[in-house]
Amino acid sequence: MKTIVETLAKKGIVCRRLDRIEPRELGSRKRVEIYRGVMTDDYYCLVLLVKKKSRILRKEAEELMELHRRLEEKTEAKIKRLYLLYDAPLCSKASARLKEKGWNVIPLIS
Repeated sequence: MKTIVETLAKKGIVCRRLDRIEPRELGSRKRVEIYRGVMTDDYYCLVLLVKKKSRILRKEAEELMELHRRLEEKTEAKIKRLYLLYDAPLCSKASARLKEKGWNVIPLIS
């Protein structure tokens, strides 16, 4: 959690609260850490943390966007700010697709 907060802080992003959500609560078996937070301007944010050795491909990016949709349905709240923190090689097409859909793609600071 400390690395997530530090990485976001270096980008000027501050959350008042971050709550961890288990992927299985959203019907997923992916190895991803999911955090829903409240920003200082009272908007909800979603932070997904992906740590792996293999490349994050476009198909996986689509699955991450699906997790966002499921979380909005489950909590019945609109999530305005979307962040993907990654510690893996990222496919350029996946990065472009996420940015096109409004995601902020940030490499994780170790």
